[in-house]
Amino acid sequence: MATTAQPATRDAVLAVLLRLGECSAADLASELGLSVQILRRHLRSLQESGLVESTPTPTGPGRPCNRWTLTRQGRSRFPDASEAFALDLLDSLVQHLPKSTLQGLLEQQLHDKALHYSRAIPSGDLESRVQQLVHLRRQEGHLSEASPEPDGPGWRISEMHCSVARIAEQHPIICDLELKLIRALFPDCRVERVHWRLQEGHSCGFRLTPSAPVAADASL
Repeated sequence: MATTAQPATRDAVLAVLLRLGECSAADLASELGLSVQILRRHLRSLQESGLVESTPTPTGPGRPCNRWTLTRQGRSRFPDASEAFALDLLDSLVQHLPKSTLQGLLEQQLHDKALHYSRAIPSGDLESRVQQLVHLRRQEGHLSEASPEPDGPGWRISEMHCSVARIAEQHPIICDLELKLIRALFPDCRVERVHWRLQEGHSCGFRLTPSAPVAADASL
């Protein structure tokens, strides 16, 4: 019985945090009718699972109070209709707008996203820029990883989970724009798609190979 109750209690903790935004262990215990000691045990378990996080907040003399909130992973436990809405909206645009107009809208979205990324990715060596892009993609819900190419100076970005996978299945142009986006961010590299989930790949992957420097003209 206790084994069954524990997951239910932890789900209830997540639901309260979703509703309140953030609160202390004492607040959560009061909401759920539990002792603070038991509640803290549930919070530690949820924290180890990556579903909640705490921030020390000064409340006066003595030790600061931990305020608990959901992580991005914790929020993902509560599905919403945003993906379905985006898919329905794109379907409507395809049906009612000229192809050139839709292409223009998507290209503008690509430009805006590239601008956002470029502001967040500092200039530097290829590795640091790739790692920062992976960090940004993870924040958007992509399960991204970066690894150096074993037989050359390039890097590979792999995405085992794509936050727009269902939309891309219906509208593969989204994947083409993702490839163009990465190429725009790394003009000093040759960017290739090396595997693609829509073509029975287990993930999407891109290879970034530094372009060879242009040799100086010996006649100059």
